[in-house]
Amino acid sequence: MDPAFASGPCYDCMMNMPADESEWKARLTDEQYRVLRAKGTEAPFTGKMLAEKRTGTFNCAACGTALFPSNAKFESGTGWPSFDQAISGAVEFIPDESLDTKRTEVVCANCKSHLGHIFDDGPSESGKRYCINSVCLGFSPEA
Repeated sequence: MDPAFASGPCYDCMMNMPADESEWKARLTDEQYRVLRAKGTEAPFTGKMLAEKRTGTFNCAACGTALFPSNAKFESGTGWPSFDQAISGAVEFIPDESLDTKRTEVVCANCKSHLGHIFDDGPSESGKRYCINSVCLGFSPEA
């Protein structure tokens, strides 16, 4: 996968969208495909975006869409990057009753890739905690 694509802005997301899952497999690493497209979960405390502290924007690793501003990130202690808000229109929510629990899945609004889940236990005024797999994220530092 082209590292610049995963960490850069969505300059032409729709024109570069894979047509099928075989194209997604060719574009993404095995771990990215397992989490983003097959709705997996990475091991906690293993992702490089967990420690990312620079000012900028977190992007979808699959299509480059801007998802979360860096000032929305907080330390939740869960082992996955956590945010209290997403960029307006960047994500969609899907009811998830897998694993015999009721949760809400968060997906990229552009490419529909799985990002993680949202919970109502965040520490900020929003009360939200977007618990996002690090492997699903790229990062664009502020210039």
